Amino acid sequence: MKANNAETPDSSSAADTFKWIIAFSLLAAAVVGNYLYGEMSVVIRAAGVVVLIAAALGVSATTTKGKAAIVFARESRMEVRKVVWPTRQETIQTTFIVLAVSIVMALALWGIDGIMVRLVNLVTGV
Repeated sequence: MKANNAETPDSSSAADTFKWIIAFSLLAAAVVGNYLYGEMSVVIRAAGVVVLIAAALGVSATTTKGKAAIVFARESRMEVRKVVWPTRQETIQTTFIVLAVSIVMALALWGIDGIMVRLVNLVTGV
């Protein structure tokens, strides 16, 4: 991600603050509206909540931090495309290795626990 250390002008900051207030107000309206209209159909309430959340995301995407988040998401998506994913064979082999090591460690810890219980019983006489 590109570093941008430049300060934003006060008017942009004030506009961003106003946009964040609108976005949080829309989210609050979704929660309060869903509560107040509890007797309405679930489908209608869910549609209203989805619309209000989408509107809040749209408003927040126009802010400085929202734009930076979108740029970050795009760059992350490009980086994920560069990843060399393991083959099915490698995945299966790794899974079996993890399972085998987990079983061996579980048995070892179970054995150590049994020995420790017997030692404590021997020392305390219980």
